[in-house]
Amino acid sequence: MNAQEQDPQAGLSSGTSALLWFAGGALLGALAVALTTPKTGPQVRHKLRAFGRRARRKAGVLGDQAEAVWTETVERTGLSASDLKRGLHEATEDFKRGLREASRDLRHGVHVAAADLRAGEPAAAPQVDNTPVGSRS
Repeated sequence: MNAQEQDPQAGLSSGTSALLWFAGGALLGALAVALTTPKTGPQVRHKLRAFGRRARRKAGVLGDQAEAVWTETVERTGLSASDLKRGLHEATEDFKRGLREASRDLRHGVHVAAADLRAGEPAAAPQVDNTPVGSRS
């Protein structure tokens, strides 16, 4: 005989085995309560129905609360994303404007230096505009 023939649970994982033991114990406990309860069958069924209604109502309330939290989170995230997008767009436009101004300044400096070289004068040192990009006229 091999190990699996000797132990029928040898092929089950420990989690599955524990779950089966728990379910079996719960079933035996429910059977013992049903046989020993002083209440009649209709009374037990009434209590179970009432418990089910309360559980359903509570689950509905929890579901509504979860939906409200989810909706608020989505709305906040949407606002944050649009703010981020707008800020990124403004930063990109500022960067483009700065590049255009730097390119214009560079072209101007190259033309001045070329004119000075043609005239036989030493090239003038470039003049640097240190004002912030957004405040230039």
